[in-house]
Amino acid sequence: MTASSPSLFQRLKRTGLVTQIVIGLVIGIALAWLAPEVAKSSAFIGKVFVSALKAVAPILVFVLVMASIANHKHGQETHIRPILFLYLLGTFAAAVVAVVASTLFPSSLVLSTHDVAVTAPGGISEVLQSLLLSVVDNPVRALIDGNFIGILAWAIGMGIAIRHAGETTRTVLGDLSEGVTVLVRLVISFAPLGIFGLVASTLATSGFGALLGYLQLLTVLIGCMLFVALVVNPLIVFWKLRRNPFPLVFTCLRESGITAFFTRSSAANIPVNLALSKRLGLHEDTYSVSIPLGATINMAGAAITITVLTLAAVHTLGIAVDVPTAVLLSVVAAICACGASGVAGGSLLLIPLACSLFGIPSEIAMQVVAVGFIIGVLQDSAETALNSSTDVLFTAAACLGEEQRLTRTA
Repeated sequence: MTASSPSLFQRLKRTGLVTQIVIGLVIGIALAWLAPEVAKSSAFIGKVFVSALKAVAPILVFVLVMASIANHKHGQETHIRPILFLYLLGTFAAAVVAVVASTLFPSSLVLSTHDVAVTAPGGISEVLQSLLLSVVDNPVRALIDGNFIGILAWAIGMGIAIRHAGETTRTVLGDLSEGVTVLVRLVISFAPLGIFGLVASTLATSGFGALLGYLQLLTVLIGCMLFVALVVNPLIVFWKLRRNPFPLVFTCLRESGITAFFTRSSAANIPVNLALSKRLGLHEDTYSVSIPLGATINMAGAAITITVLTLAAVHTLGIAVDVPTAVLLSVVAAICACGASGVAGGSLLLIPLACSLFGIPSEIAMQVVAVGFIIGVLQDSAETALNSSTDVLFTAAACLGEEQRLTRTA
């Protein structure tokens, strides 16, 4: 008796998320081209997806940040401090590059702003006042209203407090974090359907010119990531080692970045990075800690994604951005990136936090997140390649720099 061939639905389930999103994009474009009236009615599917993102994002930020701080371990005797400094410096520098690029090449998005009030801040003083009021907001109201600044503040405070709790409490919190991550994966697994509805309805309503805006946005994103990988990171490594950084940079990009580009997961690329660190002859007690840690907090690509998409929304809404506010955005984007979820598209769910600096409500911010999923076919792959290859690069720079220091003092 011959086994029956798998159905079309079963075949789709076996394909990767990227392939499914591409299929959703193609079908959405085709429907908007052939039957625009039918395509407009598919907007409901997109709204359901955006609403699901809006529901899960606040819980995700609150639980993940709280759990990561509560379960942080003390007293590891390695060269971790200089590596942490390089991680944070690289992430902040990437956010600054994204701010400059977004200012030079502003991108516009197709956003639905009907019945949504957008209050643009008057300057850095108003932003800071709003920021402080958001920080001290009631935590329950912050979760309900999607006040991501307040959510972040309460998550940090609760995480620090729970660090002094018993091991069982911290274990439960870690399990809760895993549970929330499963729910996020479930929501993101419906991204192909949501993208189909959003693309079909948007193109049927706004025309195919909307795709050109996404193309420019994607170009700015990828351009920033290439600039960081080939200019900013080599400069940081040269500052640390005082020698030609490019052999090390290209080795990390070739042996770590290419693999990460196709796996689209920094966590899945950890074994590759550990093996590369061993071949480079790095300090084992250091890289065994810094590589898994980097997969969690070294997120230059995520900082670029958060910054570019936030400023695209700001430009679309006509909100002016002064220099101090841009610097504040870079800091917030770097902090957000360090807390980015380990799931595909996790950095996109932190965009509302950055958008809140400019008074952009979550209803519009979640539309920006949806745009991120549309371009995520390439954006997420490039982001992961930059993030993961930089883990090895900065670990190597710190270890080799420490060896040079010891040699000079010997």
